Amino acid sequence: MPTPRRPQVSLVTTRVASCALALALAAGFAAGAHAQSWPSKPIRMIVNFAAGGSTDVIARSMAPRLAEALGQPVVVENRVGAGGNIGLEAVARAQPDGHTLLHSSDGTLLINPFLYDNMPVDVAKDLIPVAPTGRSAIFLVVRNTLPVKTLAELVAYARANPGKLNYGSAGIGTAQHVATELFAREAKIDVVHVAYKGSQQVLVDLLGGQVDFTFDLGAAIEQIRADKVRLLAVPTATRSPIFPNTPTMVEAGTNMTIQWLSGVYAPAGTPRDVVNRLNREINRIMQTPEARTTLATMAAEPAIAMPPEEFAASQQKARDRFGAVIRDAGIRLK
Repeated sequence: MPTPRRPQVSLVTTRVASCALALALAAGFAAGAHAQSWPSKPIRMIVNFAAGGSTDVIARSMAPRLAEALGQPVVVENRVGAGGNIGLEAVARAQPDGHTLLHSSDGTLLINPFLYDNMPVDVAKDLIPVAPTGRSAIFLVVRNTLPVKTLAELVAYARANPGKLNYGSAGIGTAQHVATELFAREAKIDVVHVAYKGSQQVLVDLLGGQVDFTFDLGAAIEQIRADKVRLLAVPTATRSPIFPNTPTMVEAGTNMTIQWLSGVYAPAGTPRDVVNRLNREINRIMQTPEARTTLATMAAEPAIAMPPEEFAASQQKARDRFGAVIRDAGIRLK
């Protein structure tokens, strides 16, 4: 019998396979080396709103615990202006090496892209959602002299008096403004927007009877407890731990849920191992008793822990939803 011939192995094939294996090993080594070497210097956490606000307070309370976990200082830096866009741009343009992060309320990333003609960054492409931190309280409150005691009665009253009820917000394009436009669309009511320069003046005029209702972000808690304004419902998915007897808007008959989160973001291109490490540490820190205590002082709660991919998907879903509301309502800033 003839001796079987051994299959011929191409020298080119062998070299290609060897190169591919070498590249794979090199990539794995590089990723492992990066994970071990980061962070190699202090981390800058940019807050795109002024010092003393809730976004800033959360960042400053989180920073020392994150620094302890990572072995490098975490320095909070306020970069304010243009509705939060200056801080967004500063982070989006930074080196994507894990040493520059953003802590922002998500309204900036969900709403601003539809408000500004010259948005400096594409938030969906230029920033990576790393982890949510806090979940803001939000309450639908009306003046005491308005003849309604439930959400259903408010909707019925507004439908019977189109264009006669007004609502206050902290300004055009703010969370309160967009939330109320979403409510008006879901409830099929016609109400008039009154824009203020801050939420405190909204509360003053609500107490004085010049404003009929508003979506309050926690400023009115003491007035609610003192029965100086009337709380009808909360638009969150679950009841507020502060007012557990108050129904959600879905329970009260209007199919609307909304939540405002703060969170940490990184420049696009930041290594995945760095993003994952930050996500784990931030999720852990925000569930500690210390973090819960800090958030409670602002009527907020820890955000539900989620991996970066889930956080990014939820942000995109909310951005699409708010974009539709803003376009329909014709809300625009220059």
